[in-house]
Amino acid sequence: MTRSIRTREYAYFVERLRKAREEAGLTQVEVARKLKRPQSHISNVESGQQRVDVVELQNFAKIYNKEIGYFIK
Repeated sequence: MTRSIRTREYAYFVERLRKAREEAGLTQVEVARKLKRPQSHISNVESGQQRVDVVELQNFAKIYNKEIGYFIK
């Protein structure tokens, strides 16, 4: 069985990531196309099953028109 990578801080981060996508009016499929990734990757990120590196965070922020600080507690 796989251990969760979610700390309280990471759970907050992925919740903000999902919220930013919804505020931008985008679906996971649309974001996946912009990032040239499968939709399952976006789902895994938003569920905390996959970590986001800093470069990918910059890409999410740009797509969602948010500052990086928006995602951090």
